[in-house]
Amino acid sequence: MEMEVVGDVTSLDSDLLQLPELSPLALKSNPFLAEELFSLWLSLPETVRLVKNLLTDAKTGTSSLNATGNSTGISVSTTNLLPSMFPAASNPPLSPRSTSGSPRIVKQRSGPSSLASPLKIVSKPVREVVPQFYFKNGRPPPNELTEQCLFAICQHFYGRLGLQIHEFKAVTKDICKLPSFLSTILFRKIDVNNSGIVTRDQFVNYWIRGNMFTMDLATRIYTILKQPDCRYLTQDDFKPVLHELLASHPGLEFLQNTPEFQERYAETVVYRIFYYINRSGTGRLTLWELKRGNLIVAMQHVDEEEDINKVLRYFSYEHFYVMYCKFWELDTDHDFFIDKENLIRYGNHSLTYRIVDRIFSQVPRKFRSKVEGKMSYEDFVYFILSEEDKSSEPGLEYWFKCIDLDGNEVLTPNEMQFFYEEQLHRMECMAQEAVLFEDILCQIVDMIGAENEGYITLRDLRGCKLSGNVFNILFNLNKFIAFESRDPFLIRQEHENPTLTEWDRFAHREYIRLSMEEDVEDASNGSGDIWDESFEAPF
Repeated sequence: MEMEVVGDVTSLDSDLLQLPELSPLALKSNPFLAEELFSLWLSLPETVRLVKNLLTDAKTGTSSLNATGNSTGISVSTTNLLPSMFPAASNPPLSPRSTSGSPRIVKQRSGPSSLASPLKIVSKPVREVVPQFYFKNGRPPPNELTEQCLFAICQHFYGRLGLQIHEFKAVTKDICKLPSFLSTILFRKIDVNNSGIVTRDQFVNYWIRGNMFTMDLATRIYTILKQPDCRYLTQDDFKPVLHELLASHPGLEFLQNTPEFQERYAETVVYRIFYYINRSGTGRLTLWELKRGNLIVAMQHVDEEEDINKVLRYFSYEHFYVMYCKFWELDTDHDFFIDKENLIRYGNHSLTYRIVDRIFSQVPRKFRSKVEGKMSYEDFVYFILSEEDKSSEPGLEYWFKCIDLDGNEVLTPNEMQFFYEEQLHRMECMAQEAVLFEDILCQIVDMIGAENEGYITLRDLRGCKLSGNVFNILFNLNKFIAFESRDPFLIRQEHENPTLTEWDRFAHREYIRLSMEEDVEDASNGSGDIWDESFEAPF
């Protein structure tokens, strides 16, 4: 067969066709020749039947080819499917063998022969062993650490059947690395049968097998204090801790003969803990909140420090004394509740009626008091801590809620003006130089540096060290005037002790004042050593 050779020799590789009767030059010269040959082969009746059978197999998911590759539905030899121009002994063109770098790379499968199903090849999934990643009691510690702990335990229990509760404090401190006043709680946690003794095996089962010794300190204390079925701590969970602290701490021995004040001290410490750490305000202290706060550091400090008043966070007796005396001064009928008229006298009538109304509307915090219109001692603790340290995180949130009249989480000029109007009126009545609200607003905006001059957010206040003064300007006249006068002595004190909070400084000043008043009262009654139960003062 003669052909005219025309065209561009660039689009077809003659070696791939493997046609012995045709010149490779002819195929390279005529790129459409292979397409014409394929069309001719595809039009043959035998080819049509083969294609139809393959399509049927694909739809039904079966195979009409036997093990040798021949169709079981039709008897068609490979040679009969070729165009007549190919000799009978010739085979169809084979796919070229893949070579390195060729785009036609055919990967050989190591599974069953693909002839069994040319259209559907299913490979068995490879099973991988996933290492254990969850452990009920935490990841097991290294053997070396376990052996060291066991050795220390054996030393404490050597020669003894077990330890009694008064002998358990050394184990609590040396092995468990816990504050000593948690000893009784830990002992009772292990001694579930109330036998009065903890054996070596009981302690090993709780401390080693329970993986307690691999936990961080906060998690250990949280696990020991919480109830078995709870995922949080309540105020009642801290009562055994304070009971043991009052019984064992040398700085609290003087309260042994006054159980009533022991109870009040314990309550005050717990209220302070939840005020600062339980930021959700639910009364349920979570592990995350415990780790986020500074209670663990304070517990370690109070365990090492004999002077309880040097532990300013939570445990200071002087701080309790100030809070309790302040409450006692306002509670004129001593029913352990105070109302609006009582609270308005706080700080020498420094607060406005409007802010007191907001407090008793329970906007910043729901009262724990069950008496309508009355504030309990717990509610007062939250109030005085917020009032005397407005720049603290809980203090900012407390007063922000009071000023935010519509609850949209921003303070607008209208809301601030509502509270400042009474402040302005009081200044006029006291013959003080009145400052217009427009000037006050400019001062507040400059002081805070708010992102938006049209309103103030809680985020703006958190980023400013003078944020507490904003609230003093709006509803505390005495502190507003003190801020305007800027006492150099107080400023120098702040620079000398930058770690002290506003509450620390206030409590220190008030404790000195109350102590001096008590000394004068004792002297006027003839003796400073004899306690008269008829006194109204609690101490």
